[in-house]
Amino acid sequence: MTVKKVLIVDDSPTERFFLTDLLRKQGYDVLTADSGELGIAVAKTDKPDLILMDVVMPGLNGFQATRQLSRNPETQAIPVILCTTKGQETDRVWGMRQGAVEYLVKPVVAQELLAKIKALG
Repeated sequence: MTVKKVLIVDDSPTERFFLTDLLRKQGYDVLTADSGELGIAVAKTDKPDLILMDVVMPGLNGFQATRQLSRNPETQAIPVILCTTKGQETDRVWGMRQGAVEYLVKPVVAQELLAKIKALG
């Protein structure tokens, strides 16, 4: 699978800008959503190759959104990388149990994120 289109789901405009800028400079098409609910809707309609998901968001959090995406036949093939401030090992384990393929703690290190995206392709 080659990753070309990435959906960023994060309620922070600063994080969305940082990740969008980083990925566009690497040649990726980028979609954004500012909530878990909108992220799921965009994933269903636009079928990204990868989703970068924040965890701490109002409404549907990233764990809940990842669980819904990974259990829905329409979206279960889309890999999710959780990018969050929640750095405890229990958070990482829980995130992976929800269906995430990777777990990165913020602040995201650009080279580490890009390496994980390349490893998926």
